[in-house]
Amino acid sequence: MWLAIFGAILLFAIAGAVYIVCGFHRFSPIKKLGEKHGFLAWLLSAVIAAAVCASGMLINGWSVAVIMIHLFIIWLVCDIIAAIVHKLRGKKSEHNIAGAAALVITAAYLAFGWYLAHRIVITEYSLSTDKNIGDGLRVVLIADSHLGTTLDGEGFAEQVGRIQALEPDAVIVAGDFVDDGSKKADMERACEALGELDTKYGVFFSLGNHDYGYYPDNMRDYTADDLNRALRENGIRFLADETASLGEHIYITGRYDRSNEQRKPIAELVSGLDKSRYDIVIDHQPNDYNAEADAGADLVVSGHTHGGPLIPAGQIGLLIGANDSLYGHRHIKDTDFIVTSGISTWAIPFKTGTRSEIVVIDVANR
Repeated sequence: MWLAIFGAILLFAIAGAVYIVCGFHRFSPIKKLGEKHGFLAWLLSAVIAAAVCASGMLINGWSVAVIMIHLFIIWLVCDIIAAIVHKLRGKKSEHNIAGAAALVITAAYLAFGWYLAHRIVITEYSLSTDKNIGDGLRVVLIADSHLGTTLDGEGFAEQVGRIQALEPDAVIVAGDFVDDGSKKADMERACEALGELDTKYGVFFSLGNHDYGYYPDNMRDYTADDLNRALRENGIRFLADETASLGEHIYITGRYDRSNEQRKPIAELVSGLDKSRYDIVIDHQPNDYNAEADAGADLVVSGHTHGGPLIPAGQIGLLIGANDSLYGHRHIKDTDFIVTSGISTWAIPFKTGTRSEIVVIDVANR
């Protein structure tokens, strides 16, 4: 399925490249050049189009595709609007106003997407339960730091300072802490920062699909074992299909990621737990909602979707059944589900459908 989607995106990008070149060819100076030097005009159009899209290489290769696809779509919409206006006026403009508008709108749109990806907001949820949780519980949830995209080790440490100021009882890192491109120095600094948090119950970590990487360990300057060691050495509780107790009234259960063949069914994982306790489940990918609700989890926290970072990527994921939820809070049976858009994002440092966030969850007795 995903191979077909990526193939469609590639074809879409090729069509977009052709359309953008044609769009630049309609600008008056190039069109005038084409009257005497047709080939040179098309070559110049292609060079300018390539230069505009290739500006994304200042970030990474993925950003080239993002710029190209957005410019193509926005330019196409501008051309359609211009055609309607020209038909209503009964007169066609001599200038490529639609092309100029497309360039300005694309630049502004992606600049705003850059801002939303890099500016991390605090999002708060208030929940209640009939179970006894003592004096209440404040959990701070983060996910999808993908170290190296918008946050390096020091940048992550700055955000940990913001987390400390929120005075959490527990901190949850719900997967995709690192990525294939994350550097060892950044990983270690981020682990050190998490280890410096002063909380009532500690910091709890559960794996995402990117944490162990999609490529061999030699593609990074550290191994999966190095990551495990750095987490544990800094006092971070690593939960891989395991449950920990938070005092006398609360459990926290961390699941293996869906991509891991060792992952147990949630019913088996929580079967021996005291049902009178409040049970929090960390599940990186939000796609096992019915089973988790049937198993009696009280709160399930996830990341993975990035809140649908680029419109309509998240919506496509929902349509093909990749996730049960894209973002935010849902209540099914007696279970609360919360999906965060993530403290950062994967590979592409733009968010046009959401924003980066740190999540605060306050749970109180009814």
